[in-house]
Amino acid sequence: MEESARKLLREEISPEEDELPLIKRVWQESKVMWVVAAPAIFTRASTFGINVTSQAFVGHIGSKELAAFALVFTVLIRFANGILFGMASALSTLCGQAYGARRYGMMGVYLQRSWIVLYFTSLLLLPLFFFTSPIMKMLGQDDSIADVAGTISLWSIAVIFAYVLSFTFQTFLQSQSKNVVISFLAAFSITIHPSKIWGLWSSSLFHQVSCCGFLNFCSLELWYNTILVLLTGSMKNAEVEIDALSICLNINGWEMMIAFGFLAAASVRVSNELGRGSSKAAKLSIVVTVATSFTIGFILFLFFLFYRERLAYIFTTNQQVAVAVGDLSPLLAFSILLNSVQPVLSGVAVGAGWQSIVAYVNIGCYYIIGIPVGVVLSKVLHLQVKGIWMGMLFGTLVQTIVLTIITCKTDWDEQVLLARRRVDRYSVDDEETDTVTSNA
Repeated sequence: MEESARKLLREEISPEEDELPLIKRVWQESKVMWVVAAPAIFTRASTFGINVTSQAFVGHIGSKELAAFALVFTVLIRFANGILFGMASALSTLCGQAYGARRYGMMGVYLQRSWIVLYFTSLLLLPLFFFTSPIMKMLGQDDSIADVAGTISLWSIAVIFAYVLSFTFQTFLQSQSKNVVISFLAAFSITIHPSKIWGLWSSSLFHQVSCCGFLNFCSLELWYNTILVLLTGSMKNAEVEIDALSICLNINGWEMMIAFGFLAAASVRVSNELGRGSSKAAKLSIVVTVATSFTIGFILFLFFLFYRERLAYIFTTNQQVAVAVGDLSPLLAFSILLNSVQPVLSGVAVGAGWQSIVAYVNIGCYYIIGIPVGVVLSKVLHLQVKGIWMGMLFGTLVQTIVLTIITCKTDWDEQVLLARRRVDRYSVDDEETDTVTSNA
């Protein structure tokens, strides 16, 4: 039974594809990859740029406002982001494999189901935004910063509901390599955003600045940054430390939008090829996507390694903050290098449907390894925020190594069969449901 299924899948793949020279296959895969990656990168960079633009204006209002802005975005928004994006990744697996298997009717069903689940989850997250100030104070943050953060958080409530449509529509369209329309919408948002907040550098108009930024912002970053900022907020001179760290994290986050574009490409290409029944094409797409992302990441690594504190003056006029940013720049550069590979491997996992495996890897690498190492370096060796970030880098390095080993050791022929079973199982379930409904 197993062998006959493998034979059937091999027959569905055109023989001409396997006979093409390697260079030509790589070139063709690269073109297909960029069809997904280019709009995805542009979309994510544009939407994340809205946050960076807002932060640049807020930073010129005052250090306290910048620190509060950083707390809301790196703690609340990214926490909600992580939950909703993680849940939406299941839609990426199902839609991508269904599209590859040509089960187009199932894709709309998956999309509607995801809306129900994600909107309900968003409602459960609302208390975090209503009680931001006491939560931040309980976590050891400065009282004055926590109070400002409480005001900002109320303006950000609409963001988590916007995430639902943003994540699901992007996933739905990307699985079909049709995400150019989202790029146009993202371009429109980033274009009009600065004109809404230009010249509003006064604390009395701060609410307008934050509102514009929050209502248009959609970013994808790891929860570890939340822990990083919270630990930094409990240090001495927390205002400067949070300001410097938030500037570096936002630069890193903006660059990560490139990696997340390749994450989307890896997820789409792997899921499509597994659904289509081609393990060889899936493996080729992994190699091409990882190599392309790493090359771009290495170029940016060199750029940020030497540019240092000059970046900070885009966001602040405080020389003390700028010096702190320059001190963190080497860590920023190494983060960019590691993040050019790790998200792409996570995209491979999403395309194959390994979300649970990646979740365990994340818990082990970031929260069992990364945070303890960071706390030791920060508190015991007195490296302060640099020690915490080094712990994050170590966790990311371990995660990258583990995901690389898993990807290399995977039997991709077996993954093709699992994808086919997954698509068939959900299709059968819905056919049975439709039959029962029509009989009733």
